[in-house]
Amino acid sequence: MTARAPAAAPPSRAAGRRGRRGPDIAGCGALTRMMLRRDRIRLAVWPLLTLGILASLVNGVTGGYQEAAERRTYAENLGDSAAAAAFSGPLYRLTELGGIVVAESLTIVMFAVALAGLLLAVRYTRAEEETGRAELVSSAAVGRQGRLATALLVAGGLGLLAGLLAAVLTAAFGLPAAGCVAYGLAVTLVGWLFVGVGVLFAQVFEHSRTAIGASAGVFGASIVLRAIGDASLVADPQSPLRHLSWASPFGWAFQVRPFAGERWWVLLLPFACAVLAVAAAAALGVRRDVGAGLIPARPGRATATGRFGTAWALAWRLQRGAMIGWGIGVALFAVAFGSFAIEMEDMAEPGSDSAELLARLGGSASPADGWIAWTLSIAGMVTAVYAVSAVQRLRAEEDALRTDMVLAGAVRRGRWSAAHLAAAALGVAAIMIAAGLLTGLVYGLRAGDLGGQLPRVLGGALVQVPAALLTAAAAYAVHAYLPRLTSAMWALAIGAVLLTELGSSLKLHQAVLDLSPFTHTPKAPGGPVDAAPLLWFAGCAAVLVAAAAYRLRRRDIGVF
Repeated sequence: MTARAPAAAPPSRAAGRRGRRGPDIAGCGALTRMMLRRDRIRLAVWPLLTLGILASLVNGVTGGYQEAAERRTYAENLGDSAAAAAFSGPLYRLTELGGIVVAESLTIVMFAVALAGLLLAVRYTRAEEETGRAELVSSAAVGRQGRLATALLVAGGLGLLAGLLAAVLTAAFGLPAAGCVAYGLAVTLVGWLFVGVGVLFAQVFEHSRTAIGASAGVFGASIVLRAIGDASLVADPQSPLRHLSWASPFGWAFQVRPFAGERWWVLLLPFACAVLAVAAAAALGVRRDVGAGLIPARPGRATATGRFGTAWALAWRLQRGAMIGWGIGVALFAVAFGSFAIEMEDMAEPGSDSAELLARLGGSASPADGWIAWTLSIAGMVTAVYAVSAVQRLRAEEDALRTDMVLAGAVRRGRWSAAHLAAAALGVAAIMIAAGLLTGLVYGLRAGDLGGQLPRVLGGALVQVPAALLTAAAAYAVHAYLPRLTSAMWALAIGAVLLTELGSSLKLHQAVLDLSPFTHTPKAPGGPVDAAPLLWFAGCAAVLVAAAAYRLRRRDIGVF
């Protein structure tokens, strides 16, 4: 006698109504707890770093500008400076402590929160699918949109925490409550918007690196649009370019005007865009297969061509897309900011605080040279971050088990890693050459001295290369010796950038500032160029590469 299996119970009407009523986010709670447990250190670093920077800046402002005369002097010196507006946004009510706090801190805090939001959003969505963990998790009782909800909870929660801490901290220093709330909401909503951008691009592209690159493109474009719009507003209030800041989420945050007559309705802009981006991501997420993207990756050839049969060709094929994307972004930034050099020359009168600020940033008595040198130094730092991402491709290839297949053939480990490292170095050089050539071309044409200015600006771009290569070599050494901590190089690279740009404002000891290689990079054009630090960078990079290559030949591949 054969036992008959009990018939499956039909789905209840309540269950059916639930299925039609809203997104299926079953398992979201368990996934969120798992992500918080797994990334507890990473998630703690961002708000603590942001809070530390904000506390130092607010403490410096409230301690240094208590007197009304000091605040008037600050407003007179920076209120009409297009250079200050390009970096610090439109400067409202600088005669009050709140206005100075916004000018000194809001840009940095927003950048940190927005960058963390988009990176975490891609990590919890597309990166999980890319590694195959999402498919494994989906085999359990996890709803179709459970992982998306988890990403929104964790990344969005981090933005909410950062905004809340910012509001509480500014209130603790005695600033007006309404301005503190507006400041915190602006930080949170801009962070949420970039979380939405991250999850949206994670649905569009199949690879996390492409999704991060597209999100970073939106991030970079937002910086450039706001800077051009705000600088144009200060330079010429009737300039049509002033409207560009309204096309940037960072511009919206400044238009909220914390501590300067808050405009609460502006907060609806980043909130609405964040909701639209998340809704689009949710709609796309249920219409595609797990692991696939809205834009499918192009299938490769059935058989590789002869020129593609080497480790060098494979590394170039894998790295060229990111190199082109980062190169376009860095070059556009350098051209957009460098094109203001002529205006800097006209506005920064000799002996003024604006001229001193440019001289401190760019290391030159000439405001135009100082502005270009500062622009190229920022481009160099961003290129160093690209170099870290290029080296991390080694870890991604190992993690996806593709390295095993490559090394199973007639390819040695040294050649495989050297090919990726060479591609990263080539990318660093190409990006800075493109930035230098385009910036020099624009500045030379505007100054009417193309033949004289182009080589100087190109030289200023090239002196940034050794520091970026040293950063890449450090990432390579971490990958070889401490592969579990490879992703920590992001924090080190970004920390070095922040240390270089904010260390002086925070009045850190020179020994601490010297930890960043960018502190020692010559400021060119206009400033003195000492070859010693460049040679030190090259020597240290060579030592790190040699030591890492030695270790990589001896450790297990794919074991972290």
